[in-house]
Amino acid sequence: MWKDVDVHQLAREAYLPVQPCTKEEIEEHVRFARLELYNRDLPCGPRAIRGRLEEWQVHPLPSERTIAQFLARLGLTHGRTGFYH
Repeated sequence: MWKDVDVHQLAREAYLPVQPCTKEEIEEHVRFARLELYNRDLPCGPRAIRGRLEEWQVHPLPSERTIAQFLARLGLTHGRTGFYH
């Protein structure tokens, strides 16, 4: 079984460069992560969101400050789930 595995091919596939996300895609990832954490009643601040984005292998990984700016722009601060009408 293991003699049939091409180890060099597996190594090449494991280290393929990941396509970087656009700013808009990262903002959507931040929004989704924030609402997911909020709905599960988990900590949902910039540090927790950054950890979730790291688990999802978002590239490039935004800083906590950038995540905080996204949250403020999206109205997702202080326990809010968006802008209210």
